[in-house]
Amino acid sequence: MWRDHQLEIAIFVILFLGVSAIGFVAARWRRPTDLNHLDEWGLGGRSFGGWITWFLVGGDLYTAYTFVAVPALLFAAGAAGFFAVPYTVIIYPLVFLVLVRLWSVSHRHGFVTPADFVRARFQSPTLALLIAITGIVATMPYIALQLVGIESVLKTMGVTGSGAIARHLPIIIAFAILAAYTYSSGLRAPALIAFVKDTLIYIVILVAVFYLPYKLGGWGAIFDAADAKFDKSAATTDGILLNANNQLQYITLALGSALALFLYPHSITGVLASKNRDVIKRNMSALPAYSLLLGLIALLGYAAIAANITPLTNPNGTNDNNTVVPLLFDKLFPDWFAGVAYAAIGIGALVPAAIMSIAAANLFTRNVYREYLRRDATPSQEATVSKVTSLLVKVGALVFIVFVDPQFSIDLQLIGGVIILQTLPAVALGLFTRWFHRGALIGGWIAGMGLGMWMLYQIPNAATKRAHFGSAAFPLKEFGFDSTKTIYVGFVAVAVNLAVAALLTVILRATSVADGGDDTSPSDYFADEGDPRAENAHPAGTPVKEIAPDPIT
Repeated sequence: MWRDHQLEIAIFVILFLGVSAIGFVAARWRRPTDLNHLDEWGLGGRSFGGWITWFLVGGDLYTAYTFVAVPALLFAAGAAGFFAVPYTVIIYPLVFLVLVRLWSVSHRHGFVTPADFVRARFQSPTLALLIAITGIVATMPYIALQLVGIESVLKTMGVTGSGAIARHLPIIIAFAILAAYTYSSGLRAPALIAFVKDTLIYIVILVAVFYLPYKLGGWGAIFDAADAKFDKSAATTDGILLNANNQLQYITLALGSALALFLYPHSITGVLASKNRDVIKRNMSALPAYSLLLGLIALLGYAAIAANITPLTNPNGTNDNNTVVPLLFDKLFPDWFAGVAYAAIGIGALVPAAIMSIAAANLFTRNVYREYLRRDATPSQEATVSKVTSLLVKVGALVFIVFVDPQFSIDLQLIGGVIILQTLPAVALGLFTRWFHRGALIGGWIAGMGLGMWMLYQIPNAATKRAHFGSAAFPLKEFGFDSTKTIYVGFVAVAVNLAVAALLTVILRATSVADGGDDTSPSDYFADEGDPRAENAHPAGTPVKEIAPDPIT
């Protein structure tokens, strides 16, 4: 009952309202010239330095869902949950060179979204529309998952009601506040709040990794308890070490997730808000510090096993493993510090949810509204449409979490990774080569997306009694292999995407199908702050350049 958690609730509410106030103050932070402009509202004026970008991007990638879901996966499945640690190590060297090129070409041409870049690079409105829709669809369940993180804390504190609406009323109120200050302050709000969010999380985790082993008899006792649980569990295939059947799944999931991470629109939005290339380079070198933190967070799942935590249940009777970390804090931390920890998780949802909604809104505004509905839109009209769209995106996430089983939304996050990976050939490889035919990239996207959705549809989930879309681990035996191994769906789908795009490129060029041109030049990918050609190149609000329709679409 909530009466048993009054101190925790009081601390949670005070800190939550405090950072919300910071969100509203952010509208006047760093003296924006005009928030009725997409560069200012949606990208913070493209002026963030090293520290701000580090907190913003870190807060964007390491979310409240990460805080509760990674330990929950270790709690339920053992070593497989550690895939999140190597993939966040792999990603930074991969994107070190990629993101500086994207920043430069976006800086020179005034691009706000990855779809803006694709449209110019391949002169294909159709391909740009596919990239925009892909980004929006992949982002929506990610926003809903931030609600899952907040809900796990509220459930632990007993702040729930009966009925779908009453049970989610605290979340509805929290996201209404989030929507209000995001509407007024844009990207500056999560950038400023990220300082508080990350500081709280670092404090909580550093205290936890020393205090919890002290309470539970040391890390040796914690690992022994986890090992004993998995040895006795007939339903678990992994222990504290991977078994042979899951190693391929682990490797492909880690690599596929690494390739997907910075393709998400919210990740790119944080990067494009940086003021120069050096800021991005320093951040790609420093952000692995968050991976160290993530490794410590993951171990909380084993600590929950040693503490004999029993998860709360969902309305459908299944275990809500996302509650194990809040329950662990509730059991072992003093009440006042448990309140701080709950606030860290709750506030940890605000930063990524705000950036995600802004990124999705920017995609709709630039690549749907401006491209197809109003080509002569002014900067003020663009900003207004993006603000309203960001509100609608949050409402959509709320509706999703209120009326859909939360467990289903978690599975959709894995589906989101499969979806966003299909933008890799056009966005990531497009930064380095114009070899691919624009029609071939469309064909590759269709093939990869189609195969990925088919594979996901074939996977059941015994725990939730669903026949389809049960996980992202596809049995190799379905491809005719005599094997019990599984593989990450996204990895297979993007490989097919690339293969089809390459084959179609050869065919289309051999048959002399028109390919269009390229609005970028080699020097665009090395432009930096102060580049004189960036001042007036393609300013936001100018009419969209007329491009001939894609010949094969």
